[in-house]
Amino acid sequence: MIQKNLLSNFGQDLNAVVIGASGGIGQAFIKQLTHQPNIGSIHAFSRSEFEVESDKVTWGQIDVTSQESVEQAANSTKDGKPIDIIITATGFLHRGNISPEKSVRDIEFNNFEEVFAVNTFGPALIMKYFLPLLPRDRQSVVAFLSARVGSISDNQLGGWYAYRASKAALNMLIKNASIETARKFKQAAIIGLHPGTVETDLSEPFKSNIKEGHLFTPEYATECLLKVINDTTPEKTGALIDWDNKIIEY
Repeated sequence: MIQKNLLSNFGQDLNAVVIGASGGIGQAFIKQLTHQPNIGSIHAFSRSEFEVESDKVTWGQIDVTSQESVEQAANSTKDGKPIDIIITATGFLHRGNISPEKSVRDIEFNNFEEVFAVNTFGPALIMKYFLPLLPRDRQSVVAFLSARVGSISDNQLGGWYAYRASKAALNMLIKNASIETARKFKQAAIIGLHPGTVETDLSEPFKSNIKEGHLFTPEYATECLLKVINDTTPEKTGALIDWDNKIIEY
């Protein structure tokens, strides 16, 4: 069941952007946002188009590993209306012969490049082209899907070298951008979000290792994350926050 008024701390006629909108979490974000009464418009970006039954949504293509594509996507939103909420729901963990490394023996340069291209380089480009579109006179939140495994202090198991390192690097980008952005956009907050383990293609190969009750549906995860976004103030900018609204130490 979709819960309304998840963004009650924001104003009216909000302009939102969701990047990675065709993925499991991205589509769930779109669905949740279309049901929020104070959302006026949503720019949904993804590699492939998908069907959305809402006149609030405008779809555009994006390849986060292409600087030209990210710039074009940002330019397509420039209709004179600043963007109040930006959510980047992209992420890459495995595909084909690429899977999380169990040992340093499994490290491959080309695999690292692919993982970093999506998880780190892409968000950096999004920061470059989308952060200047924030409003200067009201609250805004920019959220990137990160992961608890990107926390250096929380790492007790090792492994997953490329994914952990790419998310740790993303966390540093978020921290860096939060410091710079605060100088011009006083009411903005840039945060990382840890959604928990969500039942999507990304988590599919690892479901058997997840404890009962710890695998979330995309609908539940995005509901929790929108509540986190709603509670995020400029004082939290630069933080990594989990689905339960708890800050994760880097």
